[in-house]
Amino acid sequence: MKNVRINRVASNPKEGTFGALTLDGQPICLTLEAYSRDNTINVSCVNSGQYICKRINSPKYGDVFEVTNIQNRTNVLFHWGNWDDDTKGCILLGEEYIVLDNRWAVGSSKKAFNEFMKKLKDESEFILTISECY
Repeated sequence: MKNVRINRVASNPKEGTFGALTLDGQPICLTLEAYSRDNTINVSCVNSGQYICKRINSPKYGDVFEVTNIQNRTNVLFHWGNWDDDTKGCILLGEEYIVLDNRWAVGSSKKAFNEFMKKLKDESEFILTISECY
């Protein structure tokens, strides 16, 4: 089973939680999650820890991975988007950190998401480890 790691590097309540994602030790892309709000549904990032992610077919995003076994939460997906507002408690992927409309964001998100999914094309699940590095 593949190992994905998100090392969170910065976080603030107005712009979200930013990180770097690796796949089996190889840097792949950047991440943006909501700011930590005590694991509250739709507005908080996932707590640090280890999870199993499973491939699902999302009505909105299509073929994606869902982070499973999060206490009191479901439907936490890897998908594309730019700002903290786009996360809805999920994990956004991007290729760069940018300032967009005077707010920090991730750029080239659909491209990063497609590359992530291509690297995991033969996988139905993987192990996700999230850690705080700030």
